[in-house]
Amino acid sequence: MSKPTRPIYLDYQSTTPVDARVMDRMLPFFTEAFGNPHSTSHAYGWEARDAVEAARAEVAAMINAEPREVVFTSGATESNNMAVKGVGRFFAELSQKAKRHMIIPVTEHKCVLESAKALKGIGVEVTWLPVAADGIVDPLAVKQAIRDDTALVSVMLANNEIGVIQPLAEIGAVCREHGVYLHTDAAQAAGKIDIDVSAMNIDLLSLSAHKMYGPMGIGALYVRRKPRVRLAPLFDGGGQERTLRSGTVPAPLAVGFGAAAKLVTDETTSDYTRIRDLRDRLLKGLQQRVADTYVNGSMDQRIDGNINIGFAGTDSEALMEALKDQVAISSGSACTSASVEPSYVLRAIGLSDTDAHASVRMCIGRMTTTDEVDVAIEAISSAVAQIREQSLSQSERKLG
Repeated sequence: MSKPTRPIYLDYQSTTPVDARVMDRMLPFFTEAFGNPHSTSHAYGWEARDAVEAARAEVAAMINAEPREVVFTSGATESNNMAVKGVGRFFAELSQKAKRHMIIPVTEHKCVLESAKALKGIGVEVTWLPVAADGIVDPLAVKQAIRDDTALVSVMLANNEIGVIQPLAEIGAVCREHGVYLHTDAAQAAGKIDIDVSAMNIDLLSLSAHKMYGPMGIGALYVRRKPRVRLAPLFDGGGQERTLRSGTVPAPLAVGFGAAAKLVTDETTSDYTRIRDLRDRLLKGLQQRVADTYVNGSMDQRIDGNINIGFAGTDSEALMEALKDQVAISSGSACTSASVEPSYVLRAIGLSDTDAHASVRMCIGRMTTTDEVDVAIEAISSAVAQIREQSLSQSERKLG
């Protein structure tokens, strides 16, 4: 096998390349059909508006929603802020029903955790729900945590670090029974598993195009109409997007998002099988070549491309540095100005700081090839062996 000219990309949960078919759909809206979709007095605006609405319908079809339930945003972080803060502010400040309680698992994305914390100033209380050792949220625990003043439960459909898929239909049924909104961050799930907002009893759902082979800079928030979900807008403006998200919708990005969503709708079954096979090939190859490995999170309830794996006796930062010219992977660690903290997700499922620091995330994607997986196995195995050997030598020198 020939050596690649660039590192092999195994970080598809961080971002994905734009599919060439998506780019082809987008390009005319940068140069020819460049109108503002909110300019309703001439053909340029009408053309852009029609393209945006067609894209909205494609995104809606991907999750079995109505087009008018899809609100375009800049990405999942904004969508998550809109959902959590929007519901919190509506019930705390605008509604006669003083619902000031939310339930959020401790393994949610930082933007969900921080959005909930930001509501403390208006009296919103949060129950931080623990997860099991496999990363799964127990629907019974959700039911037991619901109070009379609970407004929202927010549970990520597929975790951004360990890839576990939550039992959202069961959690949604609990929420619906108690009259509580269910929000899910589905940025990591879209394009990797089938999503049906009705079957899963979802009221609010966040998406990001660049996680599913679309462009960066655009996402969406699904907002259920029946029964109607009420939330306060994050900011004021011209009232676009059902008054929930003011600002000009970027037509080229919306068109790209729609094209990416249509590819998901049309091709996911074949994608799932191929990516799962490659993921299993990667995991098996590493387990055969590297002793003392462990997989973090459930393997049964997991998106097909993800592996979050620990190599005992190594450090994830050292491993990524050793692989920087060969394989692109990521760590669950969050870098601060002073230190590198172990992943809060891995801590939440019971890993020690040492085991968390020894863990890395890898993700197979649509463009990954069998040859790339085989080269990656060899490169990672060799790098782990080298790091362990260096660590052993250092320990021996200290003892000597």
